[in-house]
Amino acid sequence: MIKNLGNEVMSADFKTIDDFDIRGKRVLVRIDINSPVDPNTGIILDDSRIKGHVETIEELSNKGAKVILLAHQSRPGKSDFTTLRQHADRLTQILGIEVEYVDGIFSADAINAIENLINGDILLLENVRFFSEESLSRSPEEQSKTLLVSTLTPYIDIFINDAFATAHRSHLSLVGFTKVVPSAAGRVMEKEVRIITQAIENAERPCVFVLGGVKADDSIEVIENVLKNKTADSVLTSGLVANIFLKGAGVDIAEINENFIKSKDYYYLVDKAKELIEKYGDKIIYPEDVAVEDNGNRLDVDINNIPNKPIFDVGVKTIKKYEDTIKNAKTIFANGPAGVFEDSKFSAGTDDILNAIADSPAFTVVGGGHIGAAAVAMGLDDKIEHISSGGGASISLLAGKKLAAVEALKYAK
Repeated sequence: MIKNLGNEVMSADFKTIDDFDIRGKRVLVRIDINSPVDPNTGIILDDSRIKGHVETIEELSNKGAKVILLAHQSRPGKSDFTTLRQHADRLTQILGIEVEYVDGIFSADAINAIENLINGDILLLENVRFFSEESLSRSPEEQSKTLLVSTLTPYIDIFINDAFATAHRSHLSLVGFTKVVPSAAGRVMEKEVRIITQAIENAERPCVFVLGGVKADDSIEVIENVLKNKTADSVLTSGLVANIFLKGAGVDIAEINENFIKSKDYYYLVDKAKELIEKYGDKIIYPEDVAVEDNGNRLDVDINNIPNKPIFDVGVKTIKKYEDTIKNAKTIFANGPAGVFEDSKFSAGTDDILNAIADSPAFTVVGGGHIGAAAVAMGLDDKIEHISSGGGASISLLAGKKLAAVEALKYAK
């Protein structure tokens, strides 16, 4: 259970694929191939997460395991909540090996397909969220007694969790099997936890956190954690996170932007932002200017003169200030876009900050979700040390939280 990270060596407190002789074993692998789907055609738009699991799947297949894949797509009530048939086809194309698909999770057809596997075969079961109990958060002990787990367990020799992107959830397919089947982390899970944990523990100074996006509660929790434990030397804020800090600093961000914070149920965070500013002072950096939408155009304004128009990006002065801070950093963690980057008029903050991060000689970690997708779309993935596959999971680690699925692996059978 020894892994390398550059010159650093660490001993993990959960097992990995290396700890098992998997030849001839039936290995259930929880992966996260949840992918954006075109609402008109139903076709997968981005297969990055599917490609991310290739290393784990190929290794298990090449070593002679009978590979059973378990995954989800979206959630009930959403337009992209669909079967995994197309995901199986895409996996087949990427792997160059046929991936069998069965439209059941623990039905007679699914069990029959598992029993008929030979060494090296790969089978993808149906969308696990078709089973309503999947989305309930419960302890591993409780999840191990569910119908899905109890039905599949007799046909499984080893459980591998490779779904880092959902590792912060205590759903049955993520934690239930760990109590009844020998369990380990797949290569994605192993790499994500190792890199992010080691980067935090061994951060060179100055260490800069760049936090934006609309999930302000998570980001503000990270800010409080990394300043309290002195991990961060400075935090650059953007997006909705910045608007909340501007309001907390007493800036008039205009009624329309206050109302947006309220619509997200984040207005309570204004007091928390004020408290953090008072406690940590200039370590928390918020914009000097912002870009608002003015009759369909971009208008950069000083924070002391924000009109009653929506803030869609950080301003040009702020971008330059953030770039200068990033250039001098030795370690950088970034999560969340700086603004509405999907609109080219308001993409400057996100694009320029990402370019600065990519050009920096610092050790750089970028979260999953929108900012990770933006970095890949800009062709910066080769210039950034690590782009996480999971926004929620990575930001939970940065906030000092324990990940339910990782904890389950630590205390697995």
